Amino acid sequence: MVLRFFILAVAFLLSCTSIERDSVCDEKSIKYNGCVGGFSSSSSVTVSSLSSSSSSGSIVYGVPVTYQGETYKTVEIGTQTWMASNLKYAAPGSKCGGGGVEGVLLEDENTTVCNIYGRLYNWATAMALPASCNCNGGDTDCSIDCSGKITRKHKGICPAGWHIPSNEDWNVLMKFINSRCSDDRDCDGAGTKLKATIGWTSPSTDDFGFSALPGGFGNDGLLISVAQEGNWWSYRWRTEFAPITNPQSRQITKSESVSVRGYDSSWLLSVRCVKD
Repeated sequence: MVLRFFILAVAFLLSCTSIERDSVCDEKSIKYNGCVGGFSSSSSVTVSSLSSSSSSGSIVYGVPVTYQGETYKTVEIGTQTWMASNLKYAAPGSKCGGGGVEGVLLEDENTTVCNIYGRLYNWATAMALPASCNCNGGDTDCSIDCSGKITRKHKGICPAGWHIPSNEDWNVLMKFINSRCSDDRDCDGAGTKLKATIGWTSPSTDDFGFSALPGGFGNDGLLISVAQEGNWWSYRWRTEFAPITNPQSRQITKSESVSVRGYDSSWLLSVRCVKD
């Protein structure tokens, strides 16, 4: 009798676990290949429903902004206002994942993946600069040609009144999340608090409504690390600068941190806009 009761109890617990796992995959996901990163192949939702609720109840949403036919939620974090999802503006040269599968050609675009993760841009496109400004490796001519084209609050491909976040903007955000974080350095704990509560296989709380998703990046025509990491363009700004050192990014992976990265400016990363 005791053994029978034990078996029934175990079966009940396993069924509950299965139901919970399936409901997460079905109700909080997009049409996707399998259940990559918590996204299901059997259901669909709108991008707006991906905005997570705060574990601490402290999310403050701002006024939505409409740009190029898309409406974006905005979220107030400390003294800043950020878009609550990645930019989806189909600027010339931008790409998005072909099916959302690792290693798939970016040319084979998938509208659903575009809508969830946004589009990917090289640095010059994100900054609305000539393609020749994708400078790397000490290109002196490129440095001279692009000198003076970057402003402190550089609009780039963001809507009017918004701009591409500089390192300074990211530093402000990091210090609000963790006051012990230093400028232009990896910030412990910030990744967990900025990740959407779905789409990741690692801990995420989305305390501030930033709802970061792992859109991966593009390189050599391929989509890489989708459902594993997210990467967002940034830039270093100062009165006198060498543009070849300006491309920067912030990265969120399965770890708890937000990392500072320097990528080749021809790589394709996501864009978040911050309000002027």
